[in-house]
Amino acid sequence: MAELYLALLHHPVLDKNGQVVTTAVTNMDIHDIARSARTYGVRAFYVVTPVKALQVLAAKIMEHWQTGFGSTYNVTRKDALSVVRLERDLDGVLLHLERETGVRPRLVATSARSGADRVSFAALRNHLSVSPDPHLIVLGTGWGLAPAVTERADLMLEPIHGPTDYNHLSVRSAAAVILDRLRGAGYEGRSSGKSQSCEVAP
Repeated sequence: MAELYLALLHHPVLDKNGQVVTTAVTNMDIHDIARSARTYGVRAFYVVTPVKALQVLAAKIMEHWQTGFGSTYNVTRKDALSVVRLERDLDGVLLHLERETGVRPRLVATSARSGADRVSFAALRNHLSVSPDPHLIVLGTGWGLAPAVTERADLMLEPIHGPTDYNHLSVRSAAAVILDRLRGAGYEGRSSGKSQSCEVAP
C-alpha cells in the first residue's frame, strides 16, 4: 500500500475573484486535519505557508501539543499533532519527502470544481492499495489551489459531491471525507462516470 501524505497550502491559493493570495493559518485546521490524518494512517501532514509570522504561530501550536503543557494535558491530541510538519512552500515538502522516501511522491491535487481528467475516489483508492510510491494529497485554502499547483499535479481528484447542488465544505471537512473514501475501512467508492481511470505514468 502506498504511503500517504497530506499538505495544506496557504499559498499559492485563490480568492473568490480568482486572484492568487496567501491565506491565514488557523488553529482549527491544524488540529482537525491532524486528527483525521492520524485516524487514517497518514504518515505526515504538512502545514505550508511562506509567511514567517504564520510559521511561528503554527510552530507554537505544534510545540504546545507535542512537547509543552498540552502533551500531558491531552495525550490523544499529542498523538494526533505528532504527524504535523511545517514547510514554507510545496517545493520544500516535495524535497523533504524525496529525501525521506528516496523517490519523488506522486502529487494529487484536490478541487471543489468539476473538470476534465479527474480521477475518481474509487480508482485512486484501488491504485493506492497496490502502488509502491508515496502519494502527497494537496489541499487548498481560500477558494482552492492556484493553477501553479494544479498544473504540476500527477493526478487531479474528483470533487466531493453529495445529493444536493451545494458544494462548499470547509477544508477540514473535505480532508476527512477524502481520507475516508481513500482509506476508510469497508468504503466502496462509486465513480460519477465523469472521471478518468487512475493510470499514473512511471
